[in-house]
Amino acid sequence: MAVWHIGLTEMTLRLLLALALGGLIGFERELGGHSAGFRTHILVCLGSAVIVLLSMYGFAAFATDPNVRLDPARLAAQVISGIGFLGAGTIMRTGPTVSGLTTAASLWVSAAIGLSAGAGFYYGAVISTILVVMSLFVLNKIEKLFSRSKTVRELLIKMEQSSSGVGYMLAHLNQCGLLINKLSVEVDEESAATGDRYLTIRLQVKLKKAQKYEEAIAKLIGMEGVVGLETASLAA
Repeated sequence: MAVWHIGLTEMTLRLLLALALGGLIGFERELGGHSAGFRTHILVCLGSAVIVLLSMYGFAAFATDPNVRLDPARLAAQVISGIGFLGAGTIMRTGPTVSGLTTAASLWVSAAIGLSAGAGFYYGAVISTILVVMSLFVLNKIEKLFSRSKTVRELLIKMEQSSSGVGYMLAHLNQCGLLINKLSVEVDEESAATGDRYLTIRLQVKLKKAQKYEEAIAKLIGMEGVVGLETASLAA
């Protein structure tokens, strides 16, 4: 039956299309320095196309056998469920912060685009790629604008206990527009044992402008009594 056969030119076109579309999505991830980048997305998209081509045309020799019922969607369904393990490997959790979710989702949609290209659903594959690239490039900037007011940073400051800089430090943060959500002050036990008493100050601050935060940190480093400083981003 002709429906179970495909020409070499058509097959090559579908595989090249899958390679190009997967590369477009991977290019954005590569620019962002993510764990799954250009080559990974190409391989996922291309591999999905190969599998759906195999599912549709790889068993054409058995199409006329009355005891065989071909299902071109069977292997494709396994790709959609199986790609999850690769996406899970890109998700990282560091304390309260979770990263890699967008990359995992981009791998999943790359598999879907590869299946579409391999099945000859050209318009769906191309328009999906355009929408995905727009989402990653354009919506990423919009998301950052809306998330600025939700950004929470943690500060760990080590200061000399004898200094009078704690009050000055808090006043400085307020002047920079940083809202203090949480504050804790502890005496460093190790330093107390040696006779040099230091305070460990933990702060969670909410900021609206990253530039203001950078300016505040730069001034804190040079502040009298400050002997150590660490900062990290937290999930809002």
